[in-house]
Amino acid sequence: QVQLVESGGGLVQPGGSLRLSCAASGFTFSMYAMGWYRQAPGRQRELVASITGGGSTNYADSAKGRFTISRDTAKKTVYLQMNSLKPEDTAVYYCNTALDYRTYWGQGTQVTVSS
Repeated sequence: QVQLVESGGGLVQPGGSLRLSCAASGFTFSMYAMGWYRQAPGRQRELVASITGGGSTNYADSAKGRFTISRDTAKKTVYLQMNSLKPEDTAVYYCNTALDYRTYWGQGTQVTVSS
């Protein structure tokens, strides 16, 4: 079955960096787009960045210039490199994919940006 397992979250000071990872299994990874979403307390889940199977990327305005999404087909892993983090980036970050008319989510990883 499809599984998405995020890791790499944590506590970081403003201006710092984190790299999130999402290990995928149960489907042909190279064929499907992958996305990173986040949800802050009291707010709706929102798209942060996405990457197609061919490597084309898309970013939310809040992520442009600071975050980079990438994928490693051999490792079946998608990454989100986050630089210049701000307190407003604090949220649970989720990995996502959609196949066969279903959407799949990981369990999420907490990112807290605070001094």
